[in-house]
Amino acid sequence: MAFSALRNARQLLLLAAIFVAGAYLQATGLLTNILKYSGEIVFLSGQHLELVAISSAIAICTGIPLGILLTRESFRAYANVVTQIINIGTTIPTLAILAIAMTIFGPGVLSALCGLVAHTILPVMLNTVAGLSSVPKHLIEAARGMGMTPRQILVRVEIPNALFVIFAGIQTALTINVGTVPLAFLIGGGGLGELIFTGISLMDPGMLLAGAVATALLAVLVDFAIGQCQYWLVPRGVNPLR
Repeated sequence: MAFSALRNARQLLLLAAIFVAGAYLQATGLLTNILKYSGEIVFLSGQHLELVAISSAIAICTGIPLGILLTRESFRAYANVVTQIINIGTTIPTLAILAIAMTIFGPGVLSALCGLVAHTILPVMLNTVAGLSSVPKHLIEAARGMGMTPRQILVRVEIPNALFVIFAGIQTALTINVGTVPLAFLIGGGGLGELIFTGISLMDPGMLLAGAVATALLAVLVDFAIGQCQYWLVPRGVNPLR
């Protein structure tokens, strides 16, 4: 119940913030300036979501298996070391990660995707490790006593019980990813960063806000979509929101 109340309060605050921001933009006349770039917003939003979708898919498909691997018996001794290294990696500025990728692969979409994957994979992997490590030991022992193989225990016991935490990591990673993609423009990746940084260069508040507001709305929509997936796909018995 506490999780559900917190989730509802968060959604109400988010809606209130969107309403207040919209009212402010309308009152100051900036909304009209933003809407002048509606065509560019639609086109660049498509590029933006494409970068998010590809990089997030790679990060999820890589981060979850790596997290599972670190919780297996043969690799568990190295889990703390790897986790600490990953935590240190999260302190590296995003622009530095993109710059390193550009140095290796040159400017373009490939460098942008590599940088975004490196930035997005960390929360997914960490939450996978945390979720699987928090599964009650007595459940695993009970499953082992029933004659389940390690693979059956993983698929039928550990992953379902860790799914809520794993989804939380995916939600965090994707929301961060949406907000990071504008930086990909600086290395030739495209996306809504084109409006943001061109607006800064030209000192055009309307163009700048067109990219910034569109990015913020995409982040809210992605966060909401993953939250709904978490709510409906995680089994009721292990989902504190239900």
